[in-house]
Amino acid sequence: LVFGTFNNKDLKKNNFLKINSINVTGLNYNGNLELMSRLDILKIENIFFLNKNQIKEIMNSNSLVESYTVFKKYPSTLNIKVHKTKLLAQIQKNGENFFLGSNGKLIKMGEMKSKVPYLFGNFQNSNFFELKEAIDETSFNYNEIKNLFFFKSGRWDIETNQGLIVKLPKDDLIRSLKFLANFLSQNNKQEINNIDLRQYNQIIINGK
Repeated sequence: LVFGTFNNKDLKKNNFLKINSINVTGLNYNGNLELMSRLDILKIENIFFLNKNQIKEIMNSNSLVESYTVFKKYPSTLNIKVHKTKLLAQIQKNGENFFLGSNGKLIKMGEMKSKVPYLFGNFQNSNFFELKEAIDETSFNYNEIKNLFFFKSGRWDIETNQGLIVKLPKDDLIRSLKFLANFLSQNNKQEINNIDLRQYNQIIINGK
């Protein structure tokens, strides 16, 4: 009926189609409220002619947002479902503590808590995500990691919750991590405190 009665110019001017209600879900109460407050500017817009770039800018301003979905409920309501980023690691920058999210953004800890590894060293986000993706490709459990240390040479050391130190090579991460997971499944981890995988097809072990 609407499309058959009005042309585009009429639709833009029609107050019946102006947004008067915006709902955000997916974050905690304060996070949802903060986004709804910033999105209030859209209430002058016609629901058929939303400024997608404006919505994107507002949603991306919140570091907890991984992605989001906008649902139009005609004639005048927007429902926005936020997909919250996963907290992957802890890091310190300029004396402040942050979480690193799966969206690649730093998130101030505040009162949030999460048992995720600490990151040390002068690394780029791409260095960490390369390692995380390699771990996810193997049976090695990321949740067993306590600390991750990045070195100028471009490689990582892993410290597990049990105090085991694993020295990884710069390249062939997936192969090395599969080798590691297989080795640990067949040996008593309690008797090992250091595993060096930096040499191709070799494993050097130091016991307790």
